[in-house]
Order: sequence, then C-alpha cells, then structure tokens
Amino acid sequence: MTYLSATDGAERVGLVDGEEIRGLRRPGRLVDLLGDDGERLARAAEDARRDPLEVLPLSSATLRAPVPVPPSIRDFMAFEAHVRNARGGSELDPAFYDAPVFYFTNPAAVLGPHDDVPVSPGSVAFDYELELGAVVGRAGADLDPAEAEQHIAGYLVFCDWSARDLQRAEMRHGLGPAKGKDGATTLGPVLVTPDELAPYRRGKGFELRASVTVNGRPFTTSSAEDPLWSFGEMLAYASRGTRLVPGDVVGSGTVGTGCILELSTLHGAEAYPWLRPGDEVHVSVEVLGDLRVTVVEGAPVRPLPRAAGRG
Repeated sequence: MTYLSATDGAERVGLVDGEEIRGLRRPGRLVDLLGDDGERLARAAEDARRDPLEVLPLSSATLRAPVPVPPSIRDFMAFEAHVRNARGGSELDPAFYDAPVFYFTNPAAVLGPHDDVPVSPGSVAFDYELELGAVVGRAGADLDPAEAEQHIAGYLVFCDWSARDLQRAEMRHGLGPAKGKDGATTLGPVLVTPDELAPYRRGKGFELRASVTVNGRPFTTSSAEDPLWSFGEMLAYASRGTRLVPGDVVGSGTVGTGCILELSTLHGAEAYPWLRPGDEVHVSVEVLGDLRVTVVEGAPVRPLPRAAGRG
C-alpha cells in the first residue's frame, strides 16, 4: 500500500499487517518494487515485518492510491450483466463477444481510498462504477492469454466515477468516453497479491462479495465471479501490438448492478437518484477492502464559444 508517513510526511510504501501499517525504511514508490516475478515485492514485505520505519494504526493513517499515478489505465467492459442492465435488457451486438472492449482513462485523476470525489464540471448525472482492478507487475507485449496473469502484481478496488450526461453527449459523435470519465478514478485501499486471492477464484472471475451504499442506504449488492473474460485475457488483448509496463492498471469494468445507471434503468430514477455533493459513498469488496469517500462540488464550467460550422 501507499500512505503518508508520520515520520517525515512523505508518501511511503507499507505492509498491512492485521490492523497496522508497517512502513518500509527506504523511500520509494510501490511501482519501484515491481518489474520481476514478485520477488522484489515479497522481499520488501519481509523487510517491513522485520525492521519497519514505523508502525501505524491502519484506521487513522492517510492512505493514497497504491499506484498514485499509473503509467496508463485501461478500463474494460467484461461483465455482460452490466451492459444488459444499462441497456434495459436489449440484445447486445454479436461483435461484443469477439473481444473485450476498453477505453483509456486519466492517470492524473487517480484518487486515494478516502479522498473527496469532485463532480465533473457541468454534470447533473454523476455515477459510481464498482469494479476490480489489476496492476501490472512485469512488462510484456503480445502476451499469451493462458500466461498473461503471471504479469499481474496484485489486485485492488477500482471505482470509476462517471458523468453520464456528459458521456451521452460526447459519444454521439463516435468518440469517447472522454470528459464524461476523466474526472476521477478511485483506487485502493491496498494491493492484494494473486496468492491471497487464489482461494476465491471461480472460473474467469473471483467469488468476492461487492457492495456500495450511498448515505448508508444499500445500492449495489453484487459479486465479481462471472466476467466474460479473465484478467489474463484482458491483459493479453491490451498488450496486442503494444507493451504493458509495471504499474499499468487494468479495470474489469462494472460488475452487474454496480452503478446507478443500471439501478435506475431497472428500478426507476426516483428510487436510485444520481450522486450529489455531500453524498457519502462506501464501496466494499471482500478481501480487497473499502473505499469511503464524500462527493463534493466540482469546478465551475468555463464556457467555450460555439464553433462556426460550414454547413
């Protein structure tokens, strides 16, 4: 994990040991411990257990995203239930099943597990999206789907914040999502290594309970066990004709009923209203941990002049 040190105030890497953080003595970023088969990360964990710089209560520590500024973030759409629900149960294009689609989102907009989340400027349809994320530990290109998961350093909770009204407007033109998606992505609270998740593996996914509450009211209750593609298959596709590097983050896409768009489509907008400033959102995934954030007012819109077309 990445946290703010009580010793010098700097961002440091630490090991979660029960309800405590054991901080590494040597400064550096979590991404600096990646790049091999996991030996460097395991050695750092042993150093933190044996001779920590400091031992802090997890409950009172200031946490950052495990990888605060990833080299890249690819967000996939691996859960069929999410897509069907969001489209009111309509049939999907057969090409949807040919390959896992994704978009690139904004590495500069990554937030920690307790950071306030600003509403995207101009949006009145702000939404959460509950996902799992994988962090690339070892570089590779044109990966074999059967072997690509060996390049994963660990997993974390991935919450993609979406301005649905901005997203709808911009995607009418055949590009995007862009401003509808790049306001914030919350990652954390910890990076859980693949061996810790192995007992929860079910087929291509993980049998992990996942939930979201808004102001204490249950919204999402779901699981991460039924994606169309495994993380290995998503990484293989992401690496096709290019190169993944340590610290790259891959999102699974939203789990079934994992966002307000789905819930309001299924049950009505009055029952599941969009997020507003002041809302407290609690995202929880079994084993991976919890995000507890407050939605806050975003920056004001600075209007652009309307372009003069030739039509």
